[in-house]
Amino acid sequence: MFILGNFVGALAGVLDIVLTIYMWIVIIAALISWVNPDPYNPIVRFLHAVTEPVFGFVRRRLPLPAMGIDFSPIIVILAIIFLQQFLVRSLQQAAMNIR
Repeated sequence: MFILGNFVGALAGVLDIVLTIYMWIVIIAALISWVNPDPYNPIVRFLHAVTEPVFGFVRRRLPLPAMGIDFSPIIVILAIIFLQQFLVRSLQQAAMNIR
C-alpha cells in the first residue's frame, strides 16, 4: 500500500505546484490589465488565453453589478487558496494514512 500512498502524496505535491503557478499567472494577468498592453504580444496573448476562460466563468456567475472593478481575479485567487488548503492537504493526509 505504500506505493499508493506515495502516488497520492506525489499527486498532492504536483497539484500544489500547479495551483501556485496558476495563482501567479492570475496575479500577473491582473497587473497587466491595469496598463494598456499590446494585444499582439505573445506573453499577453498567453496570459489572456490561460486566464480568460476562468475569469469569464466567474464573471458570468458573479452577482455584483458592473461597477468598473473586476473582482474575478480576487475570487479566482481565493478559490486557488481554498483548493490548496483543503484539497492538497486532504490528499497529503490521505497519503499519510495509506502508508
